[in-house]
Amino acid sequence: MDAATVTLWITVAAFIVDLIIRITAVFVVPRNRKPGSATAWLLLIMFVPFIGAVFFLLIGYTHLPKRRREKQREINTFILDTTEGMDNVIQEPERPPWLESVVELNRTLGAMPLVGGNTARLLGEYAQSIAEMTAAVRGAKKYVHAQFYIFSRDSTTREFFDALAEARARGVVVRVTMDHIASLQYPGYRATKRFLTKHDIEWQLLLPVQPWKGKYQRPDLRNHRKLLVVDGNVAFMGSQNMIDRSYNRAKNRQRGLQWQDLMVRVRGPIVAGVNAIFITDWYAETGTLLTREADPITGEDDPAKYDCQLVPSGPGFDGENNLRLFNALLYSAQEQIIITSPYFVPDESMLMAITTAVQRGVHVELFVSEIGDQFFVYHAQRSYYEALLQVGVVIWMYEAPYILHAKHFTIDDEVAVVGSSNMDIRSFNLNLEMSLMIPDPRFVQQLRQVQEGYREKSRQLTLDEWHREPWRRTVIDNLARLTSALQ
Repeated sequence: MDAATVTLWITVAAFIVDLIIRITAVFVVPRNRKPGSATAWLLLIMFVPFIGAVFFLLIGYTHLPKRRREKQREINTFILDTTEGMDNVIQEPERPPWLESVVELNRTLGAMPLVGGNTARLLGEYAQSIAEMTAAVRGAKKYVHAQFYIFSRDSTTREFFDALAEARARGVVVRVTMDHIASLQYPGYRATKRFLTKHDIEWQLLLPVQPWKGKYQRPDLRNHRKLLVVDGNVAFMGSQNMIDRSYNRAKNRQRGLQWQDLMVRVRGPIVAGVNAIFITDWYAETGTLLTREADPITGEDDPAKYDCQLVPSGPGFDGENNLRLFNALLYSAQEQIIITSPYFVPDESMLMAITTAVQRGVHVELFVSEIGDQFFVYHAQRSYYEALLQVGVVIWMYEAPYILHAKHFTIDDEVAVVGSSNMDIRSFNLNLEMSLMIPDPRFVQQLRQVQEGYREKSRQLTLDEWHREPWRRTVIDNLARLTSALQ
């Protein structure tokens, strides 16, 4: 065959493959997928079929491998068998009538019941949070379970790591887990692993992408949880990673970026629930189901005892647990909703819930950062501002150079939710997250004080100001919004 014939056959083959990809995509992509996500994928595949098909095969499916989902179902039974404190739930007649159905929803989704007899205290200062976690580890007698999305030994976290080493030297069992891809991206990753190994600390990478070791799943799935459990007596959870407040990146330091987070310290029966989430992830990675190593105490000598309910979520579950909880609460609100989310990229259902709340007469406020640390997420988030402002959502821009990284919201004076989950499509579909719901006006007031502190350091974004945005930024915002739907 001459060159012209070869070229002709290659062209015909490419055309046929191109056509097959396009036709197959129409049938495969929309199956069990939200319309917005399906549309975005189909657009990508229709415009660039070969590249789009490769990306879809790599990151088009959000579920974890079948065996990992089976382990999640197995661990749900363990959670139910080891839960205490259900008898301590406060039966208050003045609680809103809709709350019981939300509690039942959470139980159905994540297996964890509402438990009473707990104390809970917010930690909004970065250094204070690390100091209290370090002190808890130094008092450990039996075990320490530490799990962080980003885990790095540096000048800020050195004392915490030293406390882990000292605890291990005393004979305390110390286990550490960290998200593989997230921790890998930051300075000190290898040195951190060497430190843990040197001090005989058991550690595991979460959701590792190591195909040469037979460990692989969709490469952009993340375990985004942050928690610490000591002896079953005290636990910490929330938004803060174990790393310096600048995240040790040169570009962050050049911009003067500082992360503002929120953790909650709990004692009582809910600690066993936090520990169960650690045990779930340890079992998923190692195949070893840890036995219960300590019984939780009933709480501190504090008159303020709270009912608490944990809601784990992520691709190990069949549904979007956090999104369902958030939407249920948004539709239940009667007076006000105050949301703090550093990465606010709602799906259609959440955007509808928020705008409907305003139209029902509910006062809605949203706290976001004035500046962003992630280009596409920041611009995708901005693409929603106009729709929110038009219906009357009050948007507060937290002052630069701080990145408001806390994740929480309050519903009326009734319910507070604090955790690791952003209100974005990634957190709903791709990340393993955990949220703590506390239906108590006293705890809501704790969070109100935090929100008031944000308000003092923020400026309100108005619709007039937004309409003066240059069109170039609007184009970028809208393009970034399209990419957010590729889940």
